[in-house]
Amino acid sequence: MNTALARALRRVRALLPGRADYAAMLGSPRRDLLAGLTVAVVALPLALGFGVSSGLGAEAGLATAVVAGALAALFGGSDVQVSGPTGAMTVVLVPIVAEYGPGGVLTVGLMAGVLLIVLAVARAGRSMRYVPAPVVEGFTLGIALVIGLQQVPSALGVPRPEGDRVLVVTWQAAREFAKAPDWTSVGLAGGVALIMLLGARRRPTVPFSIVAVAAATLATQVFPLDADPIGDLPAGLPAPSLDFLDVSALGSLLAPAVAVAALAALESLLSATVADGMTVGRRHDPDRELFGQGLANLAAPLFGGVPATAAIARTAVNVRSGASSRLAALTHAVVLGLIVLAAAPLVSRIPLAALAGVLIATAIRMVEVGSLRAMARATRSDALVLVLTAAATLALDLVYAVVIGLVVAGALALRAVARQARLAEVDLAADLPGEHSAEERSLLALHIVAYRIDGPLFFAAAHRFLLELAEVADVRVVVLRMSRVTTVDATGALVLKDVVERLDRRGIVVLASGVRPEQRQALDSVGALDLLRREGRTYATTPEAIAGARAHLRGAGLLPAPGRTGEPGPDPGRVREEASR
Repeated sequence: MNTALARALRRVRALLPGRADYAAMLGSPRRDLLAGLTVAVVALPLALGFGVSSGLGAEAGLATAVVAGALAALFGGSDVQVSGPTGAMTVVLVPIVAEYGPGGVLTVGLMAGVLLIVLAVARAGRSMRYVPAPVVEGFTLGIALVIGLQQVPSALGVPRPEGDRVLVVTWQAAREFAKAPDWTSVGLAGGVALIMLLGARRRPTVPFSIVAVAAATLATQVFPLDADPIGDLPAGLPAPSLDFLDVSALGSLLAPAVAVAALAALESLLSATVADGMTVGRRHDPDRELFGQGLANLAAPLFGGVPATAAIARTAVNVRSGASSRLAALTHAVVLGLIVLAAAPLVSRIPLAALAGVLIATAIRMVEVGSLRAMARATRSDALVLVLTAAATLALDLVYAVVIGLVVAGALALRAVARQARLAEVDLAADLPGEHSAEERSLLALHIVAYRIDGPLFFAAAHRFLLELAEVADVRVVVLRMSRVTTVDATGALVLKDVVERLDRRGIVVLASGVRPEQRQALDSVGALDLLRREGRTYATTPEAIAGARAHLRGAGLLPAPGRTGEPGPDPGRVREEASR
């Protein structure tokens, strides 16, 4: 017990940042401070918008950006990663809010934080490499669609209908708008989105989201426009509290917490991988990243924040702005905290429609048309996985979508591997030892058949081998060449055992050659080699197996004895008749 505890403590210590991490923050402080300021300007409307979309309000989004952003920057596994509320997490939170209320969301955040820390200690961060690219692209597309549709009620200026199914809510909002159209909110949302999209093309370095939101807010103050504002915000973060925690509901909230933790891990590690690709010589530590996100999600709910994850868009802005250390992401959190303290009255006047426009533009920019086209053109399997994942995200939720994508991708990959497995009949001539007359060669070809197994002998392909081998007829010996078998599982071993027993019952001797040591464990575990080993029918090489087959045929009187190859052999008709018995 003490040894296990000591091992766990060593793993936790390995996840903590070291002196070198903090020393790097002093390398280029001016550049990091400017990058952090730039990211904060970009992150402000996103934090407000995602807070509103989650159902907990704009203040929850700001609290998440400040608290989670600071802790993930200090303890995460990437030097340039930026964390906070994200659209993907909002997609998962909306049904949780509808079913359990705000307190349930905060409790889920705490539980997800614990789960992320457990994953970090268990060194599960490296599993991200096994997520196929079509699944990633599919759920990114699905998230973008859901984020955009979630903004329809605010963009149309109608109250948000009840429900957690985005397609149903969108349809009901459109029906309400059609009853009494008011184009003010539509104009604000469309104008903000248009400014962001067109401005980003011409001047990518300018934070057009702030420019557009400020213009929309100013317009509602100067002109008599009917647009709902965000509402009053607290001047500062609330004091830490556990009043929301309902211990009796922990059991029912476990499944949502697992979903939130899975999404936080997936999106954070994906974002860190993207950040590595945008920098030179940087590699994130996936387990430390999970640890940092775990601490962030433990702390954010205490201040009224929603579950957080790394944000790919804000991380990209951070890198492009010249960030070189954790100081940039930390500065982003501090600047947002100062805004909460000093400018809460101004922020509270921002129209909800303007934030809807920000998120609609963000959703559009999330869709990489080039990547989608490349995946769709790669293979039909990749296209199918992408479309299914995106559709499941839209119709179900993100976690189910990822599971569906992984299951379908795995099934298609298994089918592709199974198709690579081959059972081919091979010519004996190349493996015949010694000199042989034409007559003996014809007799050997008459009584012996050799098959070579290429590829994996596993559950997805093994039964096809059984069907092919079971049809063998009119021979006395079957030689199985197994030197090219790449892997054997229990199903493959059982099928091989069944083949040997079936052929043996029919009087057909089975010989095996080239069985590798790493394959013997699976074969021995089910007794697949027992009969062959007992009868001395396993050989190191194929020529040795052919020699053993010749000896068997001589013992059966079907081949002439050594030294008599020039004498007339047995009548071919009689031999064929005996062989068929």
